[in-house]
Amino acid sequence: MAGTASHTRHARIVALGTAVGTALTLALAGCSLTGSDDPAPGPDASATAPTGEATAGGKLTVVTHDSFALSDGLLDSFTQSTGIEVEVVQPGDAGALVNQLVLTKDAPLGDAVYGIDNSFASRAITEGVLEPYAAQGKAAADALGFAVEGDDEGALTAVDFGDVCLNVDTTWFDEHDLAVPTTLDDLTLPEYQDLLVVPNAVTSSPGFAFLLATIGAKGDAWPDYWSALKANGLKVADGWSDAYFTDFSGGGGDGPRPVVLSYASSPPSTVPEGGTEPTTQALLDTCFRQVEYAGVLAGAENPAGARAFIDFLLSDEVQSDIPGSMYMYPVSSSAELPDEWVQFAPLAENPFEVQPADIAANRDVWLTQWSETVIG
Repeated sequence: MAGTASHTRHARIVALGTAVGTALTLALAGCSLTGSDDPAPGPDASATAPTGEATAGGKLTVVTHDSFALSDGLLDSFTQSTGIEVEVVQPGDAGALVNQLVLTKDAPLGDAVYGIDNSFASRAITEGVLEPYAAQGKAAADALGFAVEGDDEGALTAVDFGDVCLNVDTTWFDEHDLAVPTTLDDLTLPEYQDLLVVPNAVTSSPGFAFLLATIGAKGDAWPDYWSALKANGLKVADGWSDAYFTDFSGGGGDGPRPVVLSYASSPPSTVPEGGTEPTTQALLDTCFRQVEYAGVLAGAENPAGARAFIDFLLSDEVQSDIPGSMYMYPVSSSAELPDEWVQFAPLAENPFEVQPADIAANRDVWLTQWSETVIG
């Protein structure tokens, strides 16, 4: 999950346990989600050795969003197999990440980037901040199934994906004897007044993804839908973490609103200790599918190391780690999902879609319209 989370994102809730106050600014690079304070031993270097060209030793700077996290030992295993020391730079959520890459493209912040999502991919490609690379990692063939339309040179490699959806606090609805809403239109009904909080579409990548969901659902009439939400008491938070951990009643902070924008993969983290069922539910008829990509930055000092790192992200070890460490689905078709995901984190069967070319052509106009309609 890319966002002020992006991403952003939810299973960082698991990683953070009850420390909701830190929420999802998620400076989580290297944060373990294994439940142990002891670093997990890294896999054998031979198991994670990248298949692409790599430099012997040296330094690699990976620029990513503030939700990037891998279990303890994985980055060490990359260093063991390549001799490359990894430094992680996190300028913000997925939107801020792309903005920084564009602003610094003549003097890039690093060598590789991870976390550009499909709502911002076209901008990164158009602005020329990436150079082509045909990934060679284990899941490379699977990654091709998520290729960005218009990325003819192959500048971006898909690493993971997930559905941005409205989530509800089912316990709250049971206690208030009110039916759980199921569709976008339900949230405009009087019985759901003052119940919804979403992140700002301008400052949050999940927020922008939800705007895209409404555009996919409503077409040119989407501003009318947002006007109806506003009239029904919509609250807009600065980012995902504020919405989820402060305003949402089911996010641990005892907020007043039982409907929030989050991810389809969020509910498993709300299973109480000793419990068997989550206390929240994703509304799968409200989703937009978010795909996260990695790439080699144009002008990188260590492009060979960047290519090796992209292959590493497609290794079995990293792909299997993604659900537990970044709460997204891996692109690998062979990665095993946690049992609780199989039970409580299904993907949407028909997420709303907006073509990348349309996003590229209309992003700024849509965001201006959204801001004028919702913020005023």
